[in-house]
Amino acid sequence: MAERTSKNGKKAAEDMINFKDPAYYTNRELSWLRFDHRVLAEARDKSIPLFERLKFLSITASNLDEFFMIRVASLKDMVNAGYEKRDISGMTPSEQLRELNTAIHELVDLQYSTFNRSLLPLLEKNGLSIVRRHEQLSDREAAYVDGYFEENVYPVLTPMAVDSSRPFPLIRNKSLNIGAMVRKKNGEDDLEFAMVQVPGVLSRVVTLPCEEGTRVILLEEIIERNIHKLFLNYDIVCAHPFRIMRNADLTIEEDEAADLLKEIEKQLKKRQWGEAIRLEVEEGIDRHLLKFIRRELHIEEQNIYAIDGPLDLTVCMKLYGLEGFSHLKAPAHEPAQVPGLTPGCDLFEQIRKGDILLHHPYQTFTPVVDFIRRAAVDPDVLAIKQTLYRVSGNSPIIAALAQAAENGKQVTVLVELKARFDEENNIVWARMLEKAGCHVIYGLVGLKTHSKITLVVRREEDGIRRYVHLGTGNYNDATAKLYTDIGLFTCAETIGEDATAVFNMLSGYSEPLFWNKLSLAPLWLKDRFLYLIEREIGYAREGCPATIIAKMNSLCDPDIIAALYRASAAGVRIELIVRGICCLKVGIPGVSENISVRSIVGSFLEHSRIFYFANNDHPEIYCSSADWMPRNLERRVEILFPVEDERLREELYDILQLQLADNVKASVLKPDGSYEKPDRRGRKRISSQEEFCIQARQKVMRTEENKGQSRVFIPEMHHDGE
Repeated sequence: MAERTSKNGKKAAEDMINFKDPAYYTNRELSWLRFDHRVLAEARDKSIPLFERLKFLSITASNLDEFFMIRVASLKDMVNAGYEKRDISGMTPSEQLRELNTAIHELVDLQYSTFNRSLLPLLEKNGLSIVRRHEQLSDREAAYVDGYFEENVYPVLTPMAVDSSRPFPLIRNKSLNIGAMVRKKNGEDDLEFAMVQVPGVLSRVVTLPCEEGTRVILLEEIIERNIHKLFLNYDIVCAHPFRIMRNADLTIEEDEAADLLKEIEKQLKKRQWGEAIRLEVEEGIDRHLLKFIRRELHIEEQNIYAIDGPLDLTVCMKLYGLEGFSHLKAPAHEPAQVPGLTPGCDLFEQIRKGDILLHHPYQTFTPVVDFIRRAAVDPDVLAIKQTLYRVSGNSPIIAALAQAAENGKQVTVLVELKARFDEENNIVWARMLEKAGCHVIYGLVGLKTHSKITLVVRREEDGIRRYVHLGTGNYNDATAKLYTDIGLFTCAETIGEDATAVFNMLSGYSEPLFWNKLSLAPLWLKDRFLYLIEREIGYAREGCPATIIAKMNSLCDPDIIAALYRASAAGVRIELIVRGICCLKVGIPGVSENISVRSIVGSFLEHSRIFYFANNDHPEIYCSSADWMPRNLERRVEILFPVEDERLREELYDILQLQLADNVKASVLKPDGSYEKPDRRGRKRISSQEEFCIQARQKVMRTEENKGQSRVFIPEMHHDGE
């Protein structure tokens, strides 16, 4: 009786807490900036090979560009529209912009401090010299540069002047330009503005003749040195590079679009000319030139970034590509074969023997490509159905689907035209597939189809059998070498039935009466997650062990976070592995004391979504295409699928445990919102990504040793880390 009273009292105390109090949440945008800081920390890590540090710095710049074009642009749109609704953390759009302004300037300062003070001296020491200013060229180098300009650059350039008859030119988003103030020769006329775009079709990094080591200069410096040749009747008073960022958040009125494909094509053209929201200029730029550019672009003071170094640090990836520095790079990773799936094997036969789990990029993505290729030419395959969100530039999967259609198979492909920054690419693929005879679906109105699923329908001796591939990542053979993801091959009848229902829903808008195993957003998935969390709460209140381990890219759904807070308050142990945005706060007394959060940033982009629920010692493990974000749970078609084979569940659990023990690439969230590396004193060094590479190779070796005994897919039990 006393125990029941105690439980009731605890529940009553929990019921008194407002788990949606804005004070319990971190702003989404500020949390993202902390993620970019974690990426930048890799560029500052002296234990990492020098050229890998260059790559990480480039990634922070690319990330920040997209952040401006979408997130900052969206907030500006809200402010312009007078939208004052508060976000999950209680901040209005205008308040968020003010906070972001300070935080972004600090991030940019740290980026260039890393480049100038840390990386440049080390590059010089290791034989790579970068000419910062064209005035630093020797006579021999200057002659070479001028000749290079005449032969390779001058014919491509289009100089533009601004006067009464020529208005200020339209400047493309993210383009690098050189602006100049000019005055007519032998005249006393006012200063005039002129500019030239640095052409993206030419290499931005130009190698100079050099007897020892490698010496390079950036293309904009070559153009600036020779800019007088573009305006022969003028004296060049000053010339400085500048770069603008525009609002690239597409607004597509799907309900009113007669043809979604044409509507997106129209909006893509507008992306280049959206409102200017950021201006990067060279530090020390002439004040008259800056004033003119700022006035023409309507840029506010806080959105101007004076840069001490090359504008657009994605140029670091060009430096990474220079030859002769392989000793300063990490060894290239070669994905291991999947045990049991040797090249040329009968893939369908192997799947019939039992479910197969794939762990990319540690294991090769080739079986997924072969799955489609084999189905395309197999005379017993009747139909192939697949969702495509992002694919590579020369996708073998697209080619296989086209071949399948040409071979007379029923091929249905959902191509998501609204995949951000891949819209143009996907339009090309969609048209190509249609020409090959595929039935192409362009997604559902108002929703993005983000799920990763392939269904192959095959006629066999005992009847029709459905083979299914489900994944956490895109059907992109290029990024599959860089992103960590989970894939599952199965021919389980229940999942096959669900897969058919998924495609019928996507193509014919027919919602199934029930699901056997799969859960789909936007209608069922969020409720499923909330139910699974609530079930752990129930076990905790009964005094049973209760645990949730969840790995994802981002966590910002307020309902999910509130449920996790309730679970923590009830005594559920919650361990979260969240790569990027995390709006949940840890260590709040009575609210989140039982929650830990870690982020892993390493050589591979952590992309897999894995969810473990202890379920009173009857554990359930799921994988999904969805993060715990409102957009994934409420505005996208996503899939959650269970992994029910005991061996594969153990393997997924080991993956989670190894990442939880990572003390090299992991950063742990602290109550103040900062992230810190784990204390490694007296502990074995554990890098989960390195361990996974080793494990993948070991599995292949063990399979070779056990050849002739049975199909081997042994879960790796060495799990010292996340």
